[in-house]
Amino acid sequence: MESPRDVGGETMERGERAEPLTDAEREIIQNTWVHVYENCEDVGVSVLIRFFVNFPSAKQYFSQFQNMDDPEEMERSVQLRHHARRVMSAINTVVENLHDPEKVSSVLALVGKAHAVKHKVEPMYFKILCGVILEVLSEDFPEFFTAEVQMVWTKLMGAMYWHVTGAYTEVGWVQLSSSAV
Repeated sequence: MESPRDVGGETMERGERAEPLTDAEREIIQNTWVHVYENCEDVGVSVLIRFFVNFPSAKQYFSQFQNMDDPEEMERSVQLRHHARRVMSAINTVVENLHDPEKVSSVLALVGKAHAVKHKVEPMYFKILCGVILEVLSEDFPEFFTAEVQMVWTKLMGAMYWHVTGAYTEVGWVQLSSSAV
């Protein structure tokens, strides 16, 4: 176990590193991602809208749409669509490089450090976002996201969260929670 650190105002264990994905699991992720990525912007927008509607405190980090409450207005937001593309692009980079753990780690470290240092985003929002991503993918692609596939994607999201929060630890994150989720 890594040492505890302050995350979102609570002391939290980082946990043990997730087991690496097997070849079969990597193939499952890549095969299902093909279908998701065909509609990446729309899926990303759906993810962010659900995230912001269900966890409105997350909007505090986005000056461009922090005052938007209407999902239809969010859907039309150029800035939200742009961020949705960035989120989906980062996931795509991870999925395309699952065979290269160093590349995956590097990409997620950059994401984590940017959100910790530049944007000051509380790391708990990554855990929440991972859950929202899994929900949306399961609902929007039920034919591909069977129970087995959902388990594999849950494992991937756990690994992504582990890497991102590792970057927070590296930069000495000590921000206390400023909002209730």
